[in-house]
Amino acid sequence: MTATEPPVIEFRGVTKRFGAVVAVANMNLAIRSGEFLSFLGPSGCGKTTSLRLLAGFEQPDEGDVLLNGAVVNGVPAYRRPVNMVFQHYALFPHLNVAENVAYGLRQRTPRPSRPAIAERVAETLRLVRLEGYERRRSWELSGGQQQRVALARALINQPTVLLLDEPLAALDRKLRREMQIELQSLQRGLGITFVLVTHDQEEALSMSDRVCIMEQGRIVQVGAPRQLYDEPANRYVADFVGKSNFFTGIVAEHANGTLAVRLGTGITLPARASPGTAALRPGASVSVSVRPERILATRRAAAMPDGAVAHGDGQVLNRIFLGEHTEYLVRSAALGEFLVLLPRQTELGEAPFEIGDTLTVGWRPEAALALSEA
Repeated sequence: MTATEPPVIEFRGVTKRFGAVVAVANMNLAIRSGEFLSFLGPSGCGKTTSLRLLAGFEQPDEGDVLLNGAVVNGVPAYRRPVNMVFQHYALFPHLNVAENVAYGLRQRTPRPSRPAIAERVAETLRLVRLEGYERRRSWELSGGQQQRVALARALINQPTVLLLDEPLAALDRKLRREMQIELQSLQRGLGITFVLVTHDQEEALSMSDRVCIMEQGRIVQVGAPRQLYDEPANRYVADFVGKSNFFTGIVAEHANGTLAVRLGTGITLPARASPGTAALRPGASVSVSVRPERILATRRAAAMPDGAVAHGDGQVLNRIFLGEHTEYLVRSAALGEFLVLLPRQTELGEAPFEIGDTLTVGWRPEAALALSEA
């Protein structure tokens, strides 16, 4: 989106209430044409309401929703250039695949001719790799195939925006991953703006150009997946996006973008200042976040890699084998309990640790990020 090109979707000060509950609070968000954006957050955070405001199923109590630069408050769903794929697909059981996909075209005025509808149905089924399934009924299809039919039914109308309300939630893990890749490829090939609602962080991070993190109806942070993971705005984002260890303490010093955080155990940890901690002064409470995969562990402190700082000894309390990685729960007198995630092939050239083993842990200085609690 250039400086002069309007966003395809825009929320301007949008608030939506249901009685005393504020589902969406003063939302301001612009979504670019051709972008894949995900709303991510726990149940009740306002992400589905945001999607329904886009679709036209709900109307804002305050503010404006814009599509292609035009305010669409009060415009019914069927008159908006958007289509929606629901979590449970909502296929018509009395219609076969071709009839389900063609449904939207048959509701148009004027209605396209039968040959035109048949041609469009065939093209769309090829797009989602369902050629030959035209006469199947929904109960004769697998979950992944039903999801493709729902996608085809939405895409055949050539919407400006495709809205996806947790469309992969009912699929098993392997099939869900396959469909994530298919959705990505489809979106890139078509260039349509996709807006996804999900509570699955892996799904949002792996598929999206940007992710909008929500909490209690408000946007907490919007950014590219890597930015949210590496530079979370606060502890809530760091905790929700991926796994993280948090070491809570008091700011002892703050200079040149680095904080010295004194833990309750008496040790002091250096940490990079996040934007949310830029103004914190000595004495303020803060959390130091260190991702489990960035913690280094060795049986001997001398074996710690160059540039890494050892932070004391710990004992392995539990071990979970995850295939490519092994996750260890470690307790340290200096740090308390925390997780360590070690790649199977790079456990510092040592044999895997066993429960009860003693190890030295540490990390490189840039791995620690100071975060505000809010």
